[in-house]
Amino acid sequence: MALSRVCWARAALWGAAVTPGPYVTRKLQLARPRAGLAWGAPRLFDLPCRSSNLHLSPKADVKSLISYVVTKTKVINGKYHRFLGRHFPRFYVLYTIFMKGLQMFWADAKKARRIKTYMWKHNVKFHQLSYREMEHLRQFRRDVTKCLFLGIISIPPFANYLVFLLMYLFPRQLLIQHFWTPKQQIDFLDIYHALRKQSHPEILGYLERVIPLVSDAGLRWHMTELCTKIQHGTHPAIHDILALRECFSNHPLGMNQLHALQMKALSRAMLLTPYLPSFLLRHRLKTHTTVIHQLDRALAKLGIGHLTPQEVKSKLSCPSCYTTWSCFPSTTPAQGAE
Repeated sequence: MALSRVCWARAALWGAAVTPGPYVTRKLQLARPRAGLAWGAPRLFDLPCRSSNLHLSPKADVKSLISYVVTKTKVINGKYHRFLGRHFPRFYVLYTIFMKGLQMFWADAKKARRIKTYMWKHNVKFHQLSYREMEHLRQFRRDVTKCLFLGIISIPPFANYLVFLLMYLFPRQLLIQHFWTPKQQIDFLDIYHALRKQSHPEILGYLERVIPLVSDAGLRWHMTELCTKIQHGTHPAIHDILALRECFSNHPLGMNQLHALQMKALSRAMLLTPYLPSFLLRHRLKTHTTVIHQLDRALAKLGIGHLTPQEVKSKLSCPSCYTTWSCFPSTTPAQGAE
């Protein structure tokens, strides 16, 4: 009994039980019926068999493991970037642009999802959004269309290798703006401006040919003056355009009265593909001009002075820039770019 009390006292002082030998265990088992539990000593099988160690909770262990993995991943990623930058500098530039482009595209997708969720919850239509939200959704839809096209042509076996080659050779047509280099963004902006500029003489020629078909003499005179101003490089004022609204609403310049060649010229001016059947060209022009009109109204509500320099550049590079700038007769695209 005395030996049992000594073992229990040592366990209480050290915080752990001392595993007794076979002799001690046997003596304790023989002495237990006589001693009883009157003195309050614990039984042998109630004492812990090992020293108790302090452990963190399972959640803390998982968090520490995740933190360790993330830290190691960042270190390895940094070493990999330095290796590419030293040994493959040109490839490293493309790799960096690609990774940043993925991050920007993912951020655009999350923002578009938030806007669509807001529209669904509050029953808001597209034309009721702010200018920046409308422009973001419009551009994101165009980007998704390009990505879907690349995904479709990558479906056949081994076609992905051809897709990579096509993306390298034709980045302007197949890649979205997030994956362009800074030099490509400037060069492609000049290319888009040149493409629109090439279609302007053809559009003016069609306008001059339909002037005799206008029944009202005053509208014919306004149409002639407008064409003369544009040919001399003068930016038309908004009242000059609104005076000819009837000509573009009905015959001969209404959307339903346009010929296929006229619609192709307008499609090239808006950076839309002209290689479609006439009914698809007409439907696409109607949809596109409706969106442009909604953007113009939202921009007029916002105020041109609230646009950031980046938004001004992107506005000049999009097909709706000339229509939007026409809402502000005192401002030309060149002045806005400055």
